[in-house]
Amino acid sequence: MNIPEKYLNGEYLKNNPNWFIEDSQWKANQILKIIQRNKLSPESICEVGCGAGEILSQLQNLLDENCYFFGYEISPQAYTICKNKENDRLKFYLMDFLCERRSFYDITLSIDVIEHLEDYFTYLRNIKEKSKYKIFHIPLEFFALSAIHNNFIINQRCRTGHLHFFTKDIIIQTLIELNYDIIDCFYTPGYSLGHNYGLKDKIINIPRKYLYYSNRDLTVRLLGGYSLMILAK
Repeated sequence: MNIPEKYLNGEYLKNNPNWFIEDSQWKANQILKIIQRNKLSPESICEVGCGAGEILSQLQNLLDENCYFFGYEISPQAYTICKNKENDRLKFYLMDFLCERRSFYDITLSIDVIEHLEDYFTYLRNIKEKSKYKIFHIPLEFFALSAIHNNFIINQRCRTGHLHFFTKDIIIQTLIELNYDIIDCFYTPGYSLGHNYGLKDKIINIPRKYLYYSNRDLTVRLLGGYSLMILAK
């Protein structure tokens, strides 16, 4: 996997000093939701691009004691953070997951990962045989307002390192073309996390919340603020 230099030299950590740890409990709860509503009982879960390792740490508290957790991270700075969270059921590795040849897991997590990858097609092809189930969480950042707003996509590219911008239909079709079987998916309200993106975003959050109940797909396509959680095989 072609790894951008910013994840190796500390630039990404400099721009995102907390590595979005504050969102980890919320993301773990969304992962738990898709696991429970599909009645999965995993005994091994790995996360690719685990960052600071907090999502796995939270999942360990939420899932059964017979489940073991493994995190793979390519950033030395992030690995230093997550390594301190290791225990008997939670292990971290400083390596490219695609170079891992030995292990097979019940579930592989790719939580807010593929939008960072230069070649996410190769990534999706190569992880397919490394676990029984795959759980993806992908921000849906290509929506009507983002196309109209002059700086939104450029700001996301510079601030968070996102190289690709998705709609629900694009990512679902991509997975189907790569022979994934989509089992379940649902929107997650990332706008509700309370990040301070300015007054305009606070105003847009009002229709994001209330129009969603009348037409979910249309609201997401028009106003954004949501990600997609996907369970696939």
